[in-house]
Amino acid sequence: MCGIVGYIGKREKREFLLDGLKELEYRGYDSAGIAVLHQNEINYFKASGKLDNLVEKTKDFRSIGFGLGIAHTRWATHGKPTEINAHPHWGEFSFVIHNGIIENYMDIKKDLQSEGVVFLSQTDSEVIVHLFEKFVNLGFEPETAFEKTIASLKGAYAILLISKVASQKIFFAKNAVPLIIGKNEEDELFFGSSDAPLIGFASEVIYLEDGTYGWANEKEINLYKDSKQIELSFKLLNSSKIYAQKDGYRFFMEKEIYEQSAVTSETLMGRIKDEKVYLEEVENLDFSKIDEIKICACGTSYHAALTSSYLFERISKIRCSVEIASEFRYKKPLLTQKTLFLVISQSGETADTLEALKMAKRAGLKTLSICNVDNSSIVRISDATILTRAGIEKGVASTKAFATQVLSLWLLALHVGSEKIDENEYASEIKAMRSIPEVLRVDEKIHEKIHRLSKRYLHGHGFFFIGRDIFFPLALEGALKLKEISYLHAEGYPAGEMKHGPIALADSKLFTIALMPQTMLYEKTKSNVEELSARDATILAISPKEFELADDFIKTAPHEHPMSEFFEMMVITQLLALEISIRLGNDVDMPRNLAKSVTVE
Repeated sequence: MCGIVGYIGKREKREFLLDGLKELEYRGYDSAGIAVLHQNEINYFKASGKLDNLVEKTKDFRSIGFGLGIAHTRWATHGKPTEINAHPHWGEFSFVIHNGIIENYMDIKKDLQSEGVVFLSQTDSEVIVHLFEKFVNLGFEPETAFEKTIASLKGAYAILLISKVASQKIFFAKNAVPLIIGKNEEDELFFGSSDAPLIGFASEVIYLEDGTYGWANEKEINLYKDSKQIELSFKLLNSSKIYAQKDGYRFFMEKEIYEQSAVTSETLMGRIKDEKVYLEEVENLDFSKIDEIKICACGTSYHAALTSSYLFERISKIRCSVEIASEFRYKKPLLTQKTLFLVISQSGETADTLEALKMAKRAGLKTLSICNVDNSSIVRISDATILTRAGIEKGVASTKAFATQVLSLWLLALHVGSEKIDENEYASEIKAMRSIPEVLRVDEKIHEKIHRLSKRYLHGHGFFFIGRDIFFPLALEGALKLKEISYLHAEGYPAGEMKHGPIALADSKLFTIALMPQTMLYEKTKSNVEELSARDATILAISPKEFELADDFIKTAPHEHPMSEFFEMMVITQLLALEISIRLGNDVDMPRNLAKSVTVE
């Protein structure tokens, strides 16, 4: 949800800042901007739309020699995605970039306006720079002015600020939104909202904790919390940038669909030994004292959670409930000490999920996270974490993150239920689990068939994705993938719910994607699809069994286990969304109005 980059040093600032924004553009691409402080002069450039517009605007700008630079790519929260609302925002002698939401910005803005301050943008972020300059004009040293500014803010933020009154320093602050500082042996300092822009430049990094702030120059970094200086804790930064290459695929999303076979192998590696599940990460959790699992997540992670709820109750023999994190925060939930609180987040920074986790911690619950990013906020707060090992996912619409989340949750369900199911059932689960990387290997012939079929599904008044049991959350996920990147209306439903209202929409221009596994409730699902066909709905059936009423049919391989069918059908729904979106001419990796990491409420 917005990306930020900063730099202190002697290299060409424009090049580094723009390259850094390219690494973060998946986090927001409504607008972008940079500001460079060099020889006590600040040059700034802003552009609405994608980053290429800013690249064009700055093509003749150079900044040789020591200086500071900050840069931002925006996903709009307050104010329309216009150039005037793009970051950085400026005052009389300072510039600021901000990721997050300042909850009390209206109160601050009204106070500043009453004192004669003129605002140019509609954003919450602009109050930061004007508040800082107010304190400077009152006679405070820049460091104190910044500290007082941060103390006045309520909400979530990662902030970088530069000012002519401290021309050698970048001021920074972090709360509930990621911010990283990197350094190298050439006395260069780097800032980023993830480590991606820093790879290849910084050798060590600090992952800032909530409530920290400070200032840095070429020689030192001063880090504070609650007005007390704290020690710096650097960690080595991975130096590989292989993830950033498309490897010949048309889009990162396509590449990531094809990568699912490899990354699920990574997820399983070391976690199945001697035909048993070993999860060292949860050894300190005593599951004998837990009688319920409550899961909180958002979006795709919520669908992974719903899938796992069937597995926990079926395999682990333990009650499991699933909550949408943004709703859970405000319902005053009843939390008991025998509940394991499990959160799922690809980034580990999802704002609503993070706040739900903090609620559970305050209530004294044992907490566990399923996450893809080590050192993220959710990982640091949780009592235990199972890392999904999906690697960096550049496409905004999640694919391999979902696959590895579901697989990690399945591992956990089997771990918890190891003494509650018989040996044959346990062995069947292990056998199916081992087969998943091969199941996820994309069949080029099926991909080509989906490409050909996709041209029939570009016009109509919507899609129903339907399935039963674990295939209901897969239907939800298939519908979400399609609407995220194609902008076509799509809904996921339990197949049995069709007759309870949704079937009223059925006609020839309603496209039904029917998930019809042979291992689970096939006849029941078939009956529900027949009801839709009788109302002239257009049916695309996905099944290992031929279905004579289908207008289109994608034949899957016969499997013995429902989860094997689940993962094969998952790939097909992902490819269908991809091919429809490409035919519509959309930017698959950067769909409109969306950002990869949702770090604001």
